[in-house]
Amino acid sequence: MSDVSTEAAVAAIVARAADRFQQSRQELFASQDRLMSFLMVGQWIFSMALAVFVSPWAWAGKTQTLHPHVWAAVGLGAVLSSMPIALAWLRPGWVVTRHVIAGAQMLWSALLIHLSGGRIETHFHVFGSLGILAAYRDWPVLVTATLVVALEHFIRGLVWPESVYGIANPEWWRFLEHAFWVVFAVAFLGLLSKRGKEEMLTLAERGAELEALAEGEWRKASVVTRAAS
Repeated sequence: MSDVSTEAAVAAIVARAADRFQQSRQELFASQDRLMSFLMVGQWIFSMALAVFVSPWAWAGKTQTLHPHVWAAVGLGAVLSSMPIALAWLRPGWVVTRHVIAGAQMLWSALLIHLSGGRIETHFHVFGSLGILAAYRDWPVLVTATLVVALEHFIRGLVWPESVYGIANPEWWRFLEHAFWVVFAVAFLGLLSKRGKEEMLTLAERGAELEALAEGEWRKASVVTRAAS
């Protein structure tokens, strides 16, 4: 085989690998978008249960009463879920879709923290959400999530600290502590996302090579068959 033929064959395999890789990524993005849409619905239902059974006690001491801000928070949950769900089904795999979902998911963490009265246990929802978003294998999504949760904690910590930390007068730098642990988690999740992307590319290259080899064997067999007939 000549050098020109070899280069053409290599270029064809590279192009085919790139196509397979992009197709696999788009399928992953679309599948994850739809999975996140179901999570949005589940979180909205859970938030209503939290508002009815937990928030009255968290915000009213020993008297179980429903406050207007609780129902407002439940309504906000519907708003938070509507846009990500619409994009997940109308534009699955679109880059804007997954970034909107990442931002909404972090705001969901904020809403659930608020409904629980700033309980420390609910803050773990942030880290669970980051782990779920890492399944996109797209590290910019994690950056979006980090910026949203850090900004949200900072602003709400100034305006209404009790809904974030469960106390009325926390230290002003408390949000930095939370942001540090988020960045710590995201640093490793980002590396895992990058490694997952590289593994997808490797699989795409191997698949393209196998396809090219199979086609080459088929062509040889066809030539032999025609020569013998």
